[in-house]
Amino acid sequence: MKIGIFGAGFIGAAVAKLATDQGHAVMISSRHPESLGALAAEIGCTAGTIGQAAAFGALCVAALPFKALDSIPSGPLSGKIVIDAMNYYPERDGQIPALDRRATTTSALVAEHLPQARIVKAFSAILARDLPLTARPAVPSGRQALPIAGDDGEAKRIVAALHDEFGFDVVDTGPLAESWRFERAKPAYCIPFDRDGLRAALASATREGELPHGSWRR
Repeated sequence: MKIGIFGAGFIGAAVAKLATDQGHAVMISSRHPESLGALAAEIGCTAGTIGQAAAFGALCVAALPFKALDSIPSGPLSGKIVIDAMNYYPERDGQIPALDRRATTTSALVAEHLPQARIVKAFSAILARDLPLTARPAVPSGRQALPIAGDDGEAKRIVAALHDEFGFDVVDTGPLAESWRFERAKPAYCIPFDRDGLRAALASATREGELPHGSWRR
């Protein structure tokens, strides 16, 4: 499968490496693709602009700072699955009042920006350093689980299959409206769990409650 990745930071690069290791054709991207040559060679993929990655990928992964959402073009993504791996950090992204008062979710804003895409929230609740297969922390069952959310059942099945290729179990939290359960500072955010532990962490989340800032950075 052709996978376009918006962003070439820690998460984008780690997902790109997992995908190329499984035989997928990958394009990483940024506003300055000319700076990505060494990284692309290390990963074994190509590099381009965000627009080129959107056109390239049958499935795309948004791994940009949330403030860069508007840089993702809508047209080329019509009908495509877009994995939303982005998180809102006010100190980096600037204050977004609707998110601050919890009137919406990050993925809802992504879906508004990309109305014809099939959005699945995924790969957003794991530290980049935990993505490589050889670097994953131990969990009771031996296989780490990650949460997903989305409104398109077929898209979620495809994204779940990609997780399985990468060596992860999946817990489906339901529609995009439930994706707040694994946003930044929730009990399931970036803390290693197996499937049972992740289900419990997701169930314990409250809309207002947050973990101490940065506590997930072990």
